[in-house]
Amino acid sequence: MSEYLQVMTTIDSEEGAKRLQHTLVEERAAACVQILGPISSLYWWEGKVEEAGEWVCLIKTKAEVYPKVEALIKENHPYKVPEIIATPIVAGSAEYLAWISGEVTAN
Repeated sequence: MSEYLQVMTTIDSEEGAKRLQHTLVEERAAACVQILGPISSLYWWEGKVEEAGEWVCLIKTKAEVYPKVEALIKENHPYKVPEIIATPIVAGSAEYLAWISGEVTAN
């Protein structure tokens, strides 16, 4: 497994995205959280097609901190089943990856 991850989640409001952004960074679960949006999402939920405006949060962290990231998202998210997808960072500048290492903690 890669030492570094980019975790993605979507949320229903810009304000909610900013609250999550602050929580993840202030709790040292993420070195950086970028917010993109609004975006349009179309998806199946409870047997019917739903459409919603959402904001994407891109979370830069370390693999060892992923459980903390997931727990904080679930604790601070309005969705019953929030999207939480982690993608390994397979390459990056040594300086940037070192910066991530210096900013996140598992505790």
